[in-house]
Amino acid sequence: MNRKLTALLCAGMMLTGMTGCFGQSSQNPGSGESSAADPAESSTADPGGAIYPFDTEWEPADESLNLPQLKLGMTTWDMCRRAVVNQGNRARLADVMKRAKNGEAVTVACIGGSITQGTGASSSNKSYEGLNIGWWAEAFPEAAYKLKEINAGIGATGSYIGVHRLSRDVLAEKPDVVIVEFSVNDTDPQRDLESYDSLVRRILESERHPAVILLFMTQDDGTSLYETHKQIGEKYDLPMISYKNAVLPEISKGTFAWKDISGDNIHPNDNGHGIAAELLWEYYNSVLANLDKIDSTDLAFRADPVGADRYHNAEIIGFDRLEPTENTGFAEAQINSRFPHNLRAETAASISFNVTCGSIGVLYQRTITGKSGNYDIFVDGEKKTTIDGNFIGGWGSYAEAAEVFVGEESVQHEIRIAPSEGTTGGLTLLGLMTSTPNQ
Repeated sequence: MNRKLTALLCAGMMLTGMTGCFGQSSQNPGSGESSAADPAESSTADPGGAIYPFDTEWEPADESLNLPQLKLGMTTWDMCRRAVVNQGNRARLADVMKRAKNGEAVTVACIGGSITQGTGASSSNKSYEGLNIGWWAEAFPEAAYKLKEINAGIGATGSYIGVHRLSRDVLAEKPDVVIVEFSVNDTDPQRDLESYDSLVRRILESERHPAVILLFMTQDDGTSLYETHKQIGEKYDLPMISYKNAVLPEISKGTFAWKDISGDNIHPNDNGHGIAAELLWEYYNSVLANLDKIDSTDLAFRADPVGADRYHNAEIIGFDRLEPTENTGFAEAQINSRFPHNLRAETAASISFNVTCGSIGVLYQRTITGKSGNYDIFVDGEKKTTIDGNFIGGWGSYAEAAEVFVGEESVQHEIRIAPSEGTTGGLTLLGLMTSTPNQ
């Protein structure tokens, strides 16, 4: 077992005396039938008037079963209840649990932005991703030494970049469970609906029939692309867990303040990461408690896409795989370790490539040094957009993406990147992002 899993198991044993998810509410029904007639219409409103729909068919595991509990002290039954937007089809998750129960190796992956990466947590063990793998170690000690965790979180990236790096960062590891967390990083309801849709579909269609759980985080003011992403979860009947549903009504009621769960307007601190993890643990427990009742014989994915499945074959092409047709000053460099094989121009320069694909994006580095410039991007001779390589005064340099061409079939295109008029600064190119719709 790796050091993280050992630490998590020890921490779990030390925390058994603390208040758990159901320790702060007398409303936990334990087991039995839900009283709500129509889950789709069930919701709760916080004092501020916001409505938080949830799935009333979901029931927590009976406490008497003594299933794994984090018991970190802030998460109540009401929060767990609201968080389950949809319990979804549990067949794939039950299949993984049955295999883990038999001592088989299990790979659990999380893909998302900086929250998944662990930003805000004091250590990786206290991030939601680090705590998440702890449930699997505690629930299935027979398989604990065979557990593999994949943290595919990259700060400041949404599902558009995510779908292009999915094969490299997640699917290549043949995951059994994948948590998808992009709700605070995605901002474009149209493009990101399609990129998120293709990302989720590609996971569901991959060879090991992985279980997919959608995790919806939030900014302090409720900003997230939750409603857009929920469309995909509803169409594919996936488990959907909403941190937003859990915490915002409690803040409105004055149970705790945002500053108690976050050090800024987005990133959870140890308390916030702990809440997100407990929501996942309680959902896992509800599946584990009913493992023998869940039919896991049919794991096929058959649903039609919500969007155009435009990014079905998306990938990031590093510049070790591309030969420029023109280059007036870009040289090989390694600037961003998460995206290898970069090109960097220290001063104004232009470069061109031929690439065969349907849609094209440019992945580049925005920098705080003030040494980058504005660059125009042309596809087949037509100017498509201008990118700004500077992020002066920002929190740090980061990878940014610009979608510059959307096509329906794979054909050869010329892409040219050239300094805008008056630009003297350079530019760091991290890769080209290409995709072709699923035909």
